[in-house]
Amino acid sequence: MRALRRAPAGQGCHPAQRQALVLGRPCAPGGAALTPLRLDRRGWLLPGPDVRHAPSPNCDARPAGEPIRLLVVHNISLPPGEFGGPYVEQLFTNRLDLNAHPWFARLQGLHVSAHFFVRRDAQVVQFVPADGRAWHAGVSFFADRQRCNDFSIGIELEGTDTLPYTDAQYARLAQLTRVLRSRYPLRAVRGHEHIAPGRKTDPGPAFDWSRYRRDTALPARLLP
Repeated sequence: MRALRRAPAGQGCHPAQRQALVLGRPCAPGGAALTPLRLDRRGWLLPGPDVRHAPSPNCDARPAGEPIRLLVVHNISLPPGEFGGPYVEQLFTNRLDLNAHPWFARLQGLHVSAHFFVRRDAQVVQFVPADGRAWHAGVSFFADRQRCNDFSIGIELEGTDTLPYTDAQYARLAQLTRVLRSRYPLRAVRGHEHIAPGRKTDPGPAFDWSRYRRDTALPARLLP
């Protein structure tokens, strides 16, 4: 019986995936290499084909000397369950027309943001520099501390609690996690549901924490 040979790394992949492996870049399933991510000195991702900025007024400075220790994963879609529209960005930048959809009436007076929004196709919109305090967690607590906004970074995934997230989103989230951990002393990753139990449910049962752990190689002690 002829011995089987193991294919070299990247062989059998889409050509774009092989090139990404050679260049050391992560790639999303389906063949598209993810654009490398880099942070500037204030915590803004450098703009690129898959990264853009939409600065939000819904932010302020963190308490002086407060280390950034927590990464919080959320989900959002507006209207709920609909993807690809402009409404999340408009909400986070206080430009949402509440008359554009009947569901939006309940958002009257809401002023919120997140640091990052990862769309279904892995496009990233950044609203607040990671050094700053985005208004994403609300009433929350972690490790005997309240006001998680003070010491956390918030990443919104375009999605719902029950619909599967895309392969591209998992790949981008893992990439973004690695970049943030290289800059900030992150000690834990939690879902919004873990820091605001009974009030929030995202990212919900659709989020595969085991897959996220494999993708990031994070120690189990850092995860829920």
